[in-house]
Amino acid sequence: MSEYKFVKIVFFCTLVIGLSAVQFSCKDATPSGSNPTHIIRTSDPVTIDGKATEKIWSQLPWQQLDEVWLGKPFSTDDFQGRYKVTWDSKKLYVLAEIVDDKLVDTHPDGLDRYWDDDCLEIFIDENRSKGNHQYNHSAFAYHIALDGKVTDINTDSVPSYYNHVSSARLTSGNTTIWETSIDIYDDSYSDGMPATPVTLSSGKVMGFALAYCDNDNSAERENFIGSAKVIGKDKNRGWIDAGIFEEIILK
Repeated sequence: MSEYKFVKIVFFCTLVIGLSAVQFSCKDATPSGSNPTHIIRTSDPVTIDGKATEKIWSQLPWQQLDEVWLGKPFSTDDFQGRYKVTWDSKKLYVLAEIVDDKLVDTHPDGLDRYWDDDCLEIFIDENRSKGNHQYNHSAFAYHIALDGKVTDINTDSVPSYYNHVSSARLTSGNTTIWETSIDIYDDSYSDGMPATPVTLSSGKVMGFALAYCDNDNSAERENFIGSAKVIGKDKNRGWIDAGIFEEIILK
C-alpha cells in the first residue's frame, strides 16, 4: 500500500470516529422531542375549581405524562397521566388528569420530604434560558402537594413555600383532576422581595415540563413520571437542569 493511500485511510477513519463522538455527545446532552409546542390562548376566564368546565379545556388535545424519570416501569393499573396547557396575559394554566390507585401524603409539613408524597410538579423557565437553576430562580420547580401547599428550593438552598401557583383538585375513584394557574416570574425574582409577574403575550418562548411523584405507601416515592423525554441515565434532573424542559411558544 502506498503512503498516500495509507494516510487517506487513517484520515477517513479518524474523521468518522470524531464525527461519531460528536454526534453521540450532542444526542446524549439534548432532550428528544425538541420541536416546540404551541400553546393556545384561552378567550374565556379560567376558574380554578378542579371542574374544568371552561370551553378551552374541551378544545385542546391531551398531552401524555408517561416518561419514567425515576423508578421502574409502571403498569396502567398503577398510574396514568395526561395534561393540557393554556394561557392568558396574566397566567399559565395547567389541567392534569391523574389516574392513581393510591394517593399518599405522609408528610404534613410541606417542607419535609415533599417529593416522597404524591404531588404534581410544574417546571417553568420564563425565557427558555436553560441551564442550572438548583439554587437560583432562572427557572422554578413548583411541587404542589395534595393539600395545595406549593414548595420549591430558595436561593439559600432550603425549601420554601411559594404563592405563585393556585390549584384545586377533585378526586373520583382513582381519577384526580388538578386545575392550576401559575404566575410567571422572570430571573430577576428575589426571595422575600416584592415582585410583579411578567405579562404574557403571543410569540413568547418558554421552557415547560410537568411531572408527578407517585408513592404507593412506601418510605420513598416509587416513581417520578415526567412529560419530557430525557436522554441519558440520569433523568431526574429537572430540579437542577432547565435544559431538559420542553420548549413551548404562546400562540
